[in-house]
Amino acid sequence: MNIYVGNLSYKMTDEGLGKLFAEFGSVSESKVVTDRETRRSKGFGFVEMPNQEEGEEAIKQLDGKEIDGRNIKVNVAKPKEDKPRRKQRY
Repeated sequence: MNIYVGNLSYKMTDEGLGKLFAEFGSVSESKVVTDRETRRSKGFGFVEMPNQEEGEEAIKQLDGKEIDGRNIKVNVAKPKEDKPRRKQRY
């Protein structure tokens, strides 16, 4: 189950995000999305939990919870839509 986590503190790391969800079960991957150029967190990330029931429990328990001073938003990740690529300007 792929889980979206929004409104994260900019201090949150991949490891910290994984530990947060590990309280509810097995985490196969956790990733805080960062800006390519600045490498600064964009304030959201994704967690992959192989067990559906554990993932649903994590969503239920963590959605709206205050973590590092911010109320995080947690839900099932939607599939990435194919967006038309912007033309590069030279």
